[in-house]
Amino acid sequence: MFRPKLLFTSLAALALGACAPADPQAVTSAAIAKQVILPTYSRWVEADRKLAVSAHAFCQGTVDLQTARADFLHAQKTWAELQPLLIGPLAEGNRAWQVQFWPDKKNLVGRQVEQLLAAKPQVSADELTKASVVVQGLSAYEYILFDAEIDMASAEQKARYCPLLQAIGERQKALAEEILGSWNSTDGMLAQLSKFPNPRYADSHEAIAELLRVQVTALDTLKKKLGTPLGRQTKGIPQPFQAESWRSKASIGSLDASLSGAETVWVGVDNKGLRGLLPAEHKALAEKIDAAYANSHKLLSGLTLPLADLLASEAGRQQLNAVYDSLNAVHRLHDGELAKALGIQLGFNANDGD
Repeated sequence: MFRPKLLFTSLAALALGACAPADPQAVTSAAIAKQVILPTYSRWVEADRKLAVSAHAFCQGTVDLQTARADFLHAQKTWAELQPLLIGPLAEGNRAWQVQFWPDKKNLVGRQVEQLLAAKPQVSADELTKASVVVQGLSAYEYILFDAEIDMASAEQKARYCPLLQAIGERQKALAEEILGSWNSTDGMLAQLSKFPNPRYADSHEAIAELLRVQVTALDTLKKKLGTPLGRQTKGIPQPFQAESWRSKASIGSLDASLSGAETVWVGVDNKGLRGLLPAEHKALAEKIDAAYANSHKLLSGLTLPLADLLASEAGRQQLNAVYDSLNAVHRLHDGELAKALGIQLGFNANDGD
């Protein structure tokens, strides 16, 4: 029997379903994955491809040491930007250490590079994958190009270190391409952050929670990367050789790049970041976090000397302590008020117990 009332009710339900607003957390998670994280991973891959080409060109004598160093600094910057976005395969299986080994508390990088070259003078990229993570990444690359005891302008030194330099370039390129390929695969992170439920996330709230958790861990790590050389854990005694990228004097630039990486998750593109998820009643919190990021960037941009030089004077240490305090403010706002406003229980982060 034809039942027009039932048909009308069904059609109305379908129409309402079609007009139902999309889940804002699902929209934000997908937007962050596609518009923020994926482009950052892609820039990292391009920088590592350039690094591999640069290593070969330098070792063949077609580019000079200054160019090779500039290509390293570009790769280091893109890696620093990526660190607050380590979600998925790059956060697993010690892969991040394969990109950069930090902190290097006992000069393991220098010692293990020399030990490896003594054992395998013509080491290949394939052999490097079986070696210690300490010698596979940017820290070892930086050691070769920037260490004061190595003169890469010397033909003899160049012949000694170039096989490893080229192997690291190839290793980083292959690793970056593998990670990006995994991200873009059918069931990769891009898909898992975009459609719910899936094997990784039961719903979009779980995905947003992990994005915030990764960001909070990265901000905490930023504090450690400044606090460790500043002597925050050693009763105020500076530890300049505990800084990230101290040989290339890129420590402060890397801090600022990582802070910018974290800020992209907060702001998003077209207001589709964590900021856009805050209800109107949390406008004051959003403005407070905006101001905290701006203050940290301003203080970092005001540091005109390398980190080691700043550590050597009382005035410099005061500047660095002000930066540390500003980074702590950004971290605490995310870890506390933002998590609470978004209804997220963060629990422990990856740095707990360090």
